Amino acid sequence: MTTESQTKELFRRAEAVCFDVDSTVIKEEGIDELAKFCGVGDAVTEMTRKAMGGSMTFKTALTERLSIIRCSREQVNKLITDHPPQLTPGIRELVDRLHQRNIKVFLISGGFRCIVEHVATQLNIPLHHVYANRLKFYFNGEYAGFDESQPTAESGGKGKVISMLKEQYGFKTVVMIGDGATDLEACPPASAFIGFGGNVTRPQVKDRSSWYVTSFGELLKELEKI
Repeated sequence: MTTESQTKELFRRAEAVCFDVDSTVIKEEGIDELAKFCGVGDAVTEMTRKAMGGSMTFKTALTERLSIIRCSREQVNKLITDHPPQLTPGIRELVDRLHQRNIKVFLISGGFRCIVEHVATQLNIPLHHVYANRLKFYFNGEYAGFDESQPTAESGGKGKVISMLKEQYGFKTVVMIGDGATDLEACPPASAFIGFGGNVTRPQVKDRSSWYVTSFGELLKELEKI
């Protein structure tokens, strides 16, 4: 495991920075918001807590939560229109600064592509830099499951995406930033992991992070040292 000073150094000279989305780049958990919108909030929030704590596999938790929600295409579209995801303070400035330094930025999420693409557009992140789960709908718009072939549908999926990026782009130094157990387990193959507690603190992530921050301002400040 890297020390805090090594993690900071790796962050400053990273070729790519990968962000988790729910409770990191945005303030909320997308799946919980969708559940609330569909009237099954409490049942799903409890399952999200278990999944984020690492007490059930990600795919099991995702399958079970979606089978409770059973959202239609129309409900998803209405959620994004009526309750667009709220960006975490400081993320826009941080992503802008990373882009200015020609550091590639990726969003790797266990959430849904339709929501994550909306976030990417707000942050000027190219859509081909988005890795997330895809909801499936029947021709009449009713829920038809999710694309189980996406790496982000599995436990360990974020690590698979990072391995893929390293191979595809030839990156040597990739940093993962996130709040949950699925983000922590992406290092390795990520060169370093930065725990983020600006929206929610998960004790097992905080305890195992060599560098744990509670605002994106701390990361911006570190970039200024270059």
